[in-house]
Amino acid sequence: MSTFPNHTAPNNTSMAPTFLLVGMPGLSAVPSWWTIPLITIYLLSALGNSTILWVIALDSTLHRPMYFFLFLLSVSDVGLATALMPTLLGLAFAGVHAVPASACLLQMFFVHVFSVMESSVLLAMALDRALAICRPLHYPTLLTNDVVSKIGLAIAFRCLGLHLPLPFLLAHMPYCHPQVLTHSYCLHPDIVHLACPGAWSAVYSLFVVLSAMGLDPLLIFFSYGLIGRVLQGLGSSEDRWKAGQTCAAHLSAVLLFYVPMILLALIDRLQVPVPQPAHTLLSYVHFLLPPLINPILYSVKMKEIRERILKRLQPKKVACAQ
Repeated sequence: MSTFPNHTAPNNTSMAPTFLLVGMPGLSAVPSWWTIPLITIYLLSALGNSTILWVIALDSTLHRPMYFFLFLLSVSDVGLATALMPTLLGLAFAGVHAVPASACLLQMFFVHVFSVMESSVLLAMALDRALAICRPLHYPTLLTNDVVSKIGLAIAFRCLGLHLPLPFLLAHMPYCHPQVLTHSYCLHPDIVHLACPGAWSAVYSLFVVLSAMGLDPLLIFFSYGLIGRVLQGLGSSEDRWKAGQTCAAHLSAVLLFYVPMILLALIDRLQVPVPQPAHTLLSYVHFLLPPLINPILYSVKMKEIRERILKRLQPKKVACAQ
């Protein structure tokens, strides 16, 4: 682990000009090699999600609620991976640990906006699957284009409305601890922990976390509980298999996004003695693996997406004039 200069004394109560980031433990002496997997992961996730966006945007037959939510999921994946890259690549290429407070707060804002957007879209997709399986006859009238548009606007308002005040609140909080963060990017729980005791902005930060990352997985798993009850009542195992297949990609994406996050929260809350490299790696898995794996999941599990991608990639036949 690198030794950081003591930019901020413990008794300081002002906003420091920089935050200090922690890189991957054990790699500070050789920062160059881990640029290769970082850049590879980012480029592959950008390529995969851009392909999903391209196919859905160009194919009018995919302009339906399920694919609209998948479109938003790909937007959030690309945004999240892009928001993380500046500090990750700065650490990997040049070992740059010091980040100006303004840049750190800006990164924090976008990381959490796209994280909450992903969580909100996963919740909307769970609602879509629950209605399609539990109320198939009413599904077309319940999820009309107008309703889906309103859900999209609600997701945007939720992400921006919850997080827009945070950078301004955190910029004016008094800080009493050395401003060394525990990750390779700026996260608001990290920054709040450095604030002086009694800083009221921490209460708002906790409300933001609980209102999204705490509520959404509960509602998603409640939706799947309803789906499970309906699947148990289906007559044949073949019908259950077909209905379950429509949820497979989404449920995999939900587990991929929430399981590392829940493990990190339990480790921090219960103070489990986990080695720092394992803790850091789990954090990378939570933020970087969903943008990489989600396009693969949906391309493999959803026949329509897979067929449209293959159709778009096939060279067009040109008829020869006689």
